[in-house]
Amino acid sequence: MTTKGPRTQHNLRRQVASFDPAVRLLMVNQFAINLGFYMLMPYLADHLGHGLGLAAWAVGLVLGVRNLSQQGMFLVGGTLADRYGCKPMILAGCALRTVAFALLGFAQSLPALLVASALTGLAGALFNPAVRAYLAAEAGAERRVEAFAAFNVFYQAGILVGPLAGLALLAWDFRAVCAASAVIFGALALLQARALPARAPADRGAEPAWRAVLADWRSIAANRPFLLFAAAMSGSYVLAFQVYLALPLRARELFGERTGVVTGAVFAVSALAALSGQLRLTAWAKRTLSGPRAIVWGLLLMGGAFLPLLYNGPFPYGGSFLYGVTALILCAALLAWGGALLYPFEMDTVVRLSGERLVATYYGAYNTASGLAIAAGNLAVGALFDTGVAWLPWAALAATGALCAGAVAALERGGHLRAGRAESAPASASATP
Repeated sequence: MTTKGPRTQHNLRRQVASFDPAVRLLMVNQFAINLGFYMLMPYLADHLGHGLGLAAWAVGLVLGVRNLSQQGMFLVGGTLADRYGCKPMILAGCALRTVAFALLGFAQSLPALLVASALTGLAGALFNPAVRAYLAAEAGAERRVEAFAAFNVFYQAGILVGPLAGLALLAWDFRAVCAASAVIFGALALLQARALPARAPADRGAEPAWRAVLADWRSIAANRPFLLFAAAMSGSYVLAFQVYLALPLRARELFGERTGVVTGAVFAVSALAALSGQLRLTAWAKRTLSGPRAIVWGLLLMGGAFLPLLYNGPFPYGGSFLYGVTALILCAALLAWGGALLYPFEMDTVVRLSGERLVATYYGAYNTASGLAIAAGNLAVGALFDTGVAWLPWAALAATGALCAGAVAALERGGHLRAGRAESAPASASATP
């Protein structure tokens, strides 16, 4: 009897092969991007603090600059992709990451590290909206959901393999990790320069660039359904980020100094759950649910992932530790499955709410909003942990999932998630490249 694993791999190969070469290249590109990024970034804080001897505030500053430069520039990166084409922004982002990661390996002073960190974030802001807009355009309206489902498999595979590859290279030196990551991004830039077809942006006429950009941004600010959807979905990014924050804090309570190993295991469980479930969940949702309903169920699943962690009391026969470990692993898996269920439909909804125009700019605005939500949400979650009430953070996170699900369901009932809501935007801000 055929096992589920080979059947899933066969379905993935068949699905990926059914897309155009440009779509397949973008999927491989995303795997390599995450491979290079997660090969290095999980070990950067330790290198800064122990390898270079920086103070904790300086480590936090370097990491914060990367996040701020990426989240703050997503809208600009998306706008540039719509105005000048997606391919140039993808190439520029990969080339910039090559330089940034090489600099991270050799920088010794705080100013140099801050420059490298800012360039790393800016690179992500350039290629992330461009890749998603290019993928959405090449896949077409009929196959967008399938394309983003397969895309997420490659995305998660990079998250799974990257830290393992980085750990192996650390046996030599942190500079070896940086060099390998830089080589990956350099090779990506060269490969896509040769193999990725260019998609020319629409003719923007003689209008000055700054005026056209302001018109584009005003059209997004006036797109109330999109803004409401972005607000409703912001909590999903706070929930997903708890793999980096709340779950490691819980692992520390359970395992003490062995937290690093357990956190790595949690990452592996999360990535494997997404890899194993993505295509099945998407196929099931397409058969049985509308896109908004799939998003609602995904949000409920993500919120429900934290319910097993609510109980932190005693068990007979020493079962408390076993329950704690099981709850931690179950939470990571449910978070990944919930995210896998909603992600392709979420990406498709953003395109539909854009009216299939200025797609990269819309993705940039959406990513900026989610980044702000993550920052605010992490502050709130940290404050809840500081209260000392063990169940409170998990209850708040579970409630966040339920509230977001209710908000998306309300938007669907009100007809706000239907396609073609952005037709009234100015003609000067025309089609996606």
